[in-house]
Amino acid sequence: MKLRVAAVLFAVSAGATAHHGWSEYDASQTLTLTGTIEQSGYEHPHGYVTLTAAGKRWTAVLAPPSRMDNRGLARELIKPGAVVTVVGYPNRNKPDEMRAERITSAGKTVELR
Repeated sequence: MKLRVAAVLFAVSAGATAHHGWSEYDASQTLTLTGTIEQSGYEHPHGYVTLTAAGKRWTAVLAPPSRMDNRGLARELIKPGAVVTVVGYPNRNKPDEMRAERITSAGKTVELR
């Protein structure tokens, strides 16, 4: 029993550590980037796209997959090679990362938050 409880506590604490807070993003600065997706992930806790925009390689942190599905952002819309526009906030400590508030792909804009 003790081993099972320890395993559950470890799993919960590891998940909480892996999820970051939104305070690390500067909501006073809005970025709008248009570029071609190089990599994408439709995974937990948040999806992501890596794109080249404004002469730089960026990672945009998206919403969880369930929210993206519910709001109509299908996996196919963020596949490598797609041209997207991402609007969001820059990370305070990682100059090549942003938190996406919305994404436009194939003429479709999806609100992520």
